Amino acid sequence: MSLNLGNKEVKLNTGNMIVTETDNKGIIKFASKDFCSIAGYTKDELVGQPHNLIRHPFMPSVAFKDLWDTVQKGDIWEGIVVNKTKTGGYYWVKASVYPSLSSDGSTKYISVRDKPSNQEVKDAIALYETMN
Repeated sequence: MSLNLGNKEVKLNTGNMIVTETDNKGIIKFASKDFCSIAGYTKDELVGQPHNLIRHPFMPSVAFKDLWDTVQKGDIWEGIVVNKTKTGGYYWVKASVYPSLSSDGSTKYISVRDKPSNQEVKDAIALYETMN
């Protein structure tokens, strides 16, 4: 797949903190204000939806397989991810995803994302182009 990310890049500010919580099936249970603003959705539009709603087609599926394999083993996954916005734009994030226990004892996954460096984005594009 050639690099065709979308019609408009949404640049994160250094202070943006994007946080989501999903259940063990990847259904969004919580979305931070920054996440909603950057992705272009309201909290009501996101909660209850699969997290892959924002998955950009440029992201190799093997990256998400690695993410799920890692967190389901109880480990933390870190990587550079491009997501799509509701309006067809895109944004890059530096993501850390980790498992946690809900109050009922079930597993949930927390994802904390912030602004990646320009070099991290360039490196990710080069890597993902070879994987797609």
